[in-house]
This record gives sequence, C-alpha cells and structure tokens, in this order.
Amino acid sequence: MKILKHKIFYIRLLLVIFCLVHSSCTNEKYKESTDETVNITEYLKNNEENYSLFLDILEISNYASFLNTYGTYTLFLPTNEAIDNYIEESGANTLEELNIENLQELVKLHILETKTFTTNFNDGKIATATMQGQFLVTGATNNEGNSSIVVNKESRIIQSNIEVGNGIIHVIDKVLPIATNTLAQEIESREELSIFTQALKETGWYDFLNQPITYDQDSISSHLSIIAQTNNVFASSGFNTYQELKNRYSNLDNPANPEDSLNLFVAYRILPGLKYVADLVTSPAHNTEAPQEVIGIKLAQDTVLINEQTFNGILEKGVPLNRDQSDITTTNGVIHLVKENFEIKKRFPYPVYFDPGDQPEIRRLASVFRIPGQNASFSQEDLQDVDWEGSNEISYRVDTPGGGTYGHGYFADVIEIHRLRDGYINNLTFTTPVIIKGTYKIWVSYRAAPSAPTNVQVYFNDEALSRQINFTEYGNTSQPERVLESQGYKIPVSPQTNRFNSRLLGIVNVESTGRHKIRFNSLSSAGQQTWIDVIEFRPIEMDQIYPRFSPNGLVEE
Repeated sequence: MKILKHKIFYIRLLLVIFCLVHSSCTNEKYKESTDETVNITEYLKNNEENYSLFLDILEISNYASFLNTYGTYTLFLPTNEAIDNYIEESGANTLEELNIENLQELVKLHILETKTFTTNFNDGKIATATMQGQFLVTGATNNEGNSSIVVNKESRIIQSNIEVGNGIIHVIDKVLPIATNTLAQEIESREELSIFTQALKETGWYDFLNQPITYDQDSISSHLSIIAQTNNVFASSGFNTYQELKNRYSNLDNPANPEDSLNLFVAYRILPGLKYVADLVTSPAHNTEAPQEVIGIKLAQDTVLINEQTFNGILEKGVPLNRDQSDITTTNGVIHLVKENFEIKKRFPYPVYFDPGDQPEIRRLASVFRIPGQNASFSQEDLQDVDWEGSNEISYRVDTPGGGTYGHGYFADVIEIHRLRDGYINNLTFTTPVIIKGTYKIWVSYRAAPSAPTNVQVYFNDEALSRQINFTEYGNTSQPERVLESQGYKIPVSPQTNRFNSRLLGIVNVESTGRHKIRFNSLSSAGQQTWIDVIEFRPIEMDQIYPRFSPNGLVEE
C-alpha cells in the first residue's frame, strides 16, 4: 500500500512539473508574438534611424500616444530625408520652428482611419478620406522600367503594406502637401490657366469658386468640381486671348448675365459635389451649374471622354480628359483639365443602370465595397440618399462572383432588406443618379426569395407606376426572351439563372434632367429578405434586354 501511495505521489509530481514547464513555454511564445505585433508608434521607435523625424512630429503634435492605441489605421510614412526636405522647403531649420497646428494637420493628412492595402488602391482617389478631411489620389509611374505607386502625383511609395498591430504602413519618399488654396485661387495661381481665370472673373464664377466649405441640414457639403482649360487648349480652337473667347461666346456682351452664352460656357464646366476621376466614371451623366445641362462621361479603356454619344447611328466623338493633370485637390473641391475645347451639347435620353448598393458612404468602405464575402448594415442616418419608414437597418452584401446566393448579379452585390413590410422597413426611397430628360422604361432586377413580399407598389417621383412587383417570382429561363419581354419580364443576368428576375414596372416621362426619387412600398407581409440588384432606366427606343448584367459589369450578347 505504501508503494502504491509513493507511485501516485511521484506521478502527481511529474504532472505538476510538466504543467509548469509547458506553461513556461507557452508564456514565452505569447511574449514573442506580442513583440512582433507592435503598434505604429512603437514601430517608429524600433526604426528611428529611418523615421525619427516623423516620430518627433508625432510627439510635437501630441499624436504619438494616439497611434500607439488599438485601432485600424493606414499611415503614409515619410522618411527622415523626406521630412528634412519638407523643413527646408518650409524655410525653417528645425521642426520646432514650424507651427504646431500646421504639423497637426500634416499628421492627419497622412493617416486613414481604416486599413488600406495597395491592392485596394485604384488608379485614382482612395475611397476613404484622410483624418484631415482631404482625399488622397494614387497612380502608377514607370521610371527606367521600374513601376511605382505615386500618392498625390508626387510622393512615391518605396515600401508598402507593412503590417503592425493597429494597421498598415506605406513608406513614402516625400511629405504629402496639404491643399491650402480654394478652387479659384488654385486656378489663378497657374499661369497656363490665365484665360480661364479671366473668364471666371468676368462671369462672376470666380467668387463662387472661392467660398469656404459649408454643410446643409443633411450634412451634404458644398464641394465643387471643375473642368478647366489651359491656354494651349483655347489656342488650338482659335482663342489666343480672353477677348477672342468673349467675342465668340458672349452673345449678350455681358458675361456676368447668367443667360449670356459665355456665362453658360463657364457654368457648364462646374459640377456640384466632390468628383474625382474615380467618381466621374461611376455615372454616365453629371449635373452642371448650367441650368438643365449635364456632362456625359464615358470610360473607353483608360481614357475618360466627355460628351461622347451615338445619335441616329452617328458617333459624336468625345473630348478626352487629361488624366495626368486632373484630380488636383483644393480646400473646396477638385480640378480637372481637359485636352480639347468643348461646348454645351444637347443630351438625348441615355440608359441609367442604378446599382442601389453603390452609395457614397458604402463606396468609402474600401474593405467592403464589392469585396467578395463582405457585408455591412446601415441606419437611415448613415446614408444620405436612402430613406425609409421603420427603425430597422438595411444591409449591403457582396457574394462570390458567379456563385453563392446572389453572386450572379450586377457586381455580385445587393441591397438586402430584412423584411420589406409595415412594422419593419417600408416606403424605401432611393435618390437616383442623374437621368437625362426623356421617356424611359423602368425595370427592377432582383434575386428572388420564396418568402419575400408579393405585392410591392413602386413610385417614381411620387407617381405610382403601372405594375407592381412580386419579389417571390423566379425567372423563366425556358421561355423565348422576346416573349418574356412582351409580358414585362426578362432574365437580367449573364450567365442566365432563374434565381434572378427583372420586372418591367412602367413607362415614365422624365420631365427634367437631374436626380429623382424611386420608392418601394410593400402592400403585403414578408417573412424573409428582399434582395434588390439593379434599377434600370432604359430609353424606350433602345433594346430592353441587352446589355445584360454580370458580376463584372455589363455584357453584350
């Protein structure tokens, strides 16, 4: 019996020793893991030979502790050499001589409050604004066969996607400059835009472009975008001086008169809203400050064309935007340059394929917008162009392109309403993109669901459309497509699947060019989700079936 007790004792002792050793090893591994995932500030301290000056800026501006806390940030990190050059360009000898408020703004310009890898960059505006409020633009450059990413056209990324505990770091070789000029001031500062500057002043639009940013009751800003023309562009059209431009366009000999042709010529180049190139190409038409006049935008491979259209079978060539010289950020907007002179063009009805998930607030979520497998929910306060009755949230969902529940649809994303019915969400209203005045057929494409609402009345600008929509109806893939169309249905996606259906809701006469309202009012109960894919406005004279939609965009067949 004694021997047995001794054996038990030794076994227990060995187990205790084993646990202690195992615990010790585990703690050591945890410690090593913690050391490897330092936050941004600690990373800078560990690499002071390269980044000590930016660390000094963080200390002076009181942001060092901020970047050492939990969060998800992206830092564009200037090297010591880059900051030395910045100090010299500022006319100072040391950082301490610089204004602390300017340094605080400088720090905020280099930080995004989201993790953004270079794979999320497009050739244009980064979707998320910096903490300073201004946007950054990226593009590719090639020097002696070596490709690099350039930020704000000047700062080259020399090391990218460094993962730290609270975000991502991209090392840049030049400090990002803060825009301090208004649109008017920036245009006037450029000698090559002197004719355009004088036209702005003579028409009175200079003062309009020189205003600080304001926000209305819906938090919509007064940002503007302008398409300017250089002296060389004017000269190529025969206008070597402002006077020659006035002689050609000022029909009332009073450019300050809003009805004068020169005033309208300038107003036609001013667009409400902050629209970088990446924003321009998301819509085929954009409002201008010229009443009832819009600018058409078309992307042809890498070229952005203004006012290219085909009318009566004849192609009217567009004017190319100078992409290399565009996306100039100012305090109250963005400037683009154009390669040729252009005039106000009469616009004819043009199809609008409205993806209701393509909202400005959703697009800014770079890690969610059109990223397979991602989703996000939104309340009414989150979306300025969407409204509804009820306190529930709506969701934006993205599936695997070509698969999953709704991956066959347009860009594989949908707006999901958990229950479209009274007591949950009803009278769901979207503000459309710009629609050019004319007569259109309205189609709604959706992913069918067996317990979705069966009777939904749709209104365009508060006018009820002639047909209701039943979101439980699946598509008919066996019926000839033209027979289906005559019955007010079509399969909207390619490759075709009966999961997606499209319903013709009626014909409307859009009496004014601009943005409009479309509202969904459920008249029945819904036991599950409603998935809306695309809302189409097709001119009555165009083909109503083609092009179809795919996870990659439009498909002609």
